[in-house]
Amino acid sequence: MEFIPPLQSGILIQRYKRFLADVRLDDGTEITLHCPNTGSMKNCQFPGERVWFSFSDNPKRKYAHTWELMQTPDGDLIGINTGRANALVEEGIQTGVIKELQGYKGLKREVKYGDENSRIDIFLSEGAEADCYIEVKNTTLLEEGHGYFPDAVTSRGQKHLRELMSVVKSGQRGVLVFLVQHTGIKTVSAARHIDSKYAELLNEAIDTGVEVLAYATSLAPEGFRVESRLEFIR
Repeated sequence: MEFIPPLQSGILIQRYKRFLADVRLDDGTEITLHCPNTGSMKNCQFPGERVWFSFSDNPKRKYAHTWELMQTPDGDLIGINTGRANALVEEGIQTGVIKELQGYKGLKREVKYGDENSRIDIFLSEGAEADCYIEVKNTTLLEEGHGYFPDAVTSRGQKHLRELMSVVKSGQRGVLVFLVQHTGIKTVSAARHIDSKYAELLNEAIDTGVEVLAYATSLAPEGFRVESRLEFIR
């Protein structure tokens, strides 16, 4: 995933109303960015630190700039745009980086499935193995040197785990991918201290046969890419 031209940057002033962030450019100009992250962004926003943003010339947009990257006080980078996660995983499959998801000819996005009116992020078909349903979770919460998902209670995430268990029970593959967009995260676990129900369901899903993968993302103003597998710790 390349950014042409590379992302522009400034200093974060504040994030507010969930979808907005004020930034001071290096020339002193202040602009407002669209924040494409509806979550809590716990430990992901640091006023006074550098951010990077993309630009759109779409005249229908109220805010032309989109917040993409945040630098932490420790120098790590965080991918803010949760909308990038599915595309990055798809790219990682197509380029062969995500080795566990190879061998399929068909790939579709946002396919309806399940008993709870869900849409799977990525659906793989026409392979030697059974069809594969992939749920992608953008992972950015770093606490005490460890990565966690979720960063807030997620009833939607719980629903997705139930759907993946049903998929596996029907004889197909169910895969949960934690796409880590934080360069400081080296290991990933369920955030039991934030959503105990999600952690319990994830353990049940693993015991049912749902596969769990965690992959790191290389982040830079020039572009993002899925890089390498990380350790998932139950």
